[in-house]
Amino acid sequence: MWPGKQPPEGGHEPQQPPAGQPSNPYLQPGYHQTNPFQQPHATNAPSQQPGVPVPPSSSGGRSRSTIIAVTVATAVVAAATATGFLLLGSRENDQAGNDPSQASSPQANPSNPRDTGTGTDAETPTVKGWKVVTNPDQGIAFDVPPQWALQSPDWVTYVSENDDPDDTPLIGMRAPAYLKEQWCASDEDKNGSVEHTPLAVTGSRGNNGARSTEEIAGSDPETWVYGQFTQPDKAKVRPATVEPFTTNSGIRGSLGAAWSVGVKKTQKCSTDGKAWTFAFKNTQGDLASWSFYGAKGVSDEVPEATVRKIAATVRLYQDPSGS
Repeated sequence: MWPGKQPPEGGHEPQQPPAGQPSNPYLQPGYHQTNPFQQPHATNAPSQQPGVPVPPSSSGGRSRSTIIAVTVATAVVAAATATGFLLLGSRENDQAGNDPSQASSPQANPSNPRDTGTGTDAETPTVKGWKVVTNPDQGIAFDVPPQWALQSPDWVTYVSENDDPDDTPLIGMRAPAYLKEQWCASDEDKNGSVEHTPLAVTGSRGNNGARSTEEIAGSDPETWVYGQFTQPDKAKVRPATVEPFTTNSGIRGSLGAAWSVGVKKTQKCSTDGKAWTFAFKNTQGDLASWSFYGAKGVSDEVPEATVRKIAATVRLYQDPSGS
């Protein structure tokens, strides 16, 4: 649950792993993520690719959420195209807790020049006073409130199984923005290194290998909630009904959500969580998505209205540079 961070320092590449240690598969070309609701165990990492470094964790122990700085060209392309097996069996909408899918979707404005989906402004926020987040590899931009902290487009965040020695990603996203990055601090393994948990995170990614926007919007939120909040208990994850969604710029796709119920306070930073994913097609017709995850049931929880408002700002401003 505590994010590790490998910041770019003076432009240097992250350190190589020790001899014999598998590389991070999220940086490997052709890697496909596993779905924890279909796979009982994480898959083994692919073999090390020359020139693709993997950074060490900044914390002393395992962390559910990891942020890495991607600084080599091959890694940049690979991280943008890393995908997951998004196949889930049939699900029923659980009525426990609030159903995040009930609010109405924003409607496209045909007179809005951004409705073309391309050539939109990636520098000026569409919500006054907000900040613009860009993912050049997918040509995606969206806005976040001013309190959020933006990371470089070369940063990737992902979650993995806690007991996976290879740290194989279950799911990840690029160019993340953080709300209260040090919202909760803890040193659970008593090694003297404090790990921090953010209140909320949002970013975007390509979904090469998925079959539809509905599939992505149904699977990705569940995977984020499981990976970040409920491990190892999949039964605590509750899915919402996937709905059609249209952004303010006229992008049509699918919006899905999931949340957790009954996460035990086993550690200082343990909490219930929620996640949202808006899946759509980029300018090349390839599947891509925007995602959000954050703590649920806390005093400063990000409200559903704000999550939907952020999702509604998603736009395509250029052809993907990573394609």
